[in-house]
Amino acid sequence: MRRAQNRKPATYRCPFCGKHLAALSEHALIAPEGDTTRRRHAHTACVLAERKAGRLPTEEEWRATQPQPPSLWRRLRSKLSS
Repeated sequence: MRRAQNRKPATYRCPFCGKHLAALSEHALIAPEGDTTRRRHAHTACVLAERKAGRLPTEEEWRATQPQPPSLWRRLRSKLSS
């Protein structure tokens, strides 16, 4: 999630409220699950409301919930023991 302000004359639809969002207005860019190819433009107030409700984690919060691959040491140790 980051602040955005686009200079091209485009109109987006906020994924949270469904209302139109002018690109020239101040707004936020969100990237679901860190996937920037699926980024969406949203009203700043809508983003803040979703964050407050706990439905929009930051990238750091989302990454903390993802399973971590085994460390290099564990991978090497498992290869040596097999």
